[in-house]
Amino acid sequence: MWKPNQNESPVSNPVPPEPVRPAPPSSALESASRAGVSTAGDQASISKGLFIKGEISGSESLYIDGKVEGSILLNGNRVTVGRNGHVAASITAREVVVLGKVRGNVTATDRVDIRAEGALTGDVAAARISIEDGAFFKGGIDIRKPDAKQAAANPAPAAAAAETPKPVHA
Repeated sequence: MWKPNQNESPVSNPVPPEPVRPAPPSSALESASRAGVSTAGDQASISKGLFIKGEISGSESLYIDGKVEGSILLNGNRVTVGRNGHVAASITAREVVVLGKVRGNVTATDRVDIRAEGALTGDVAAARISIEDGAFFKGGIDIRKPDAKQAAANPAPAAAAAETPKPVHA
């Protein structure tokens, strides 16, 4: 009677080797992370040992744990400066999270979040800002309402039409 059970046990053994096959892709992930790019969830990463000088622009979010000098332009995406990150650049993004050090102006269409370990020196222009206890911030803050851009764009043509001189008939 136990012989059928013994036959079932060897059948279940071939199943575990199948999960072993994904091991080579994980090594590919490790090499990608060493190169400074993470393949998980459309987020690039500048790792601790990297230094980049120049302009960074693109269409995905960015995690910075290294050093960056220049400018970062990632409209519609998130820029996160990690605890080891040192950024001396102007940052333009949808959302900016500061855990490390940032020196430069920050413009966000949504929010800027300076965590307790973070330090930001420069002006901030965003719809929302959060500064945790213990964070360092030195600069100016310009809170921009999301509707303010649309409202400012619509009255401008009306005002221009009102100021246009009308022809005088003699």
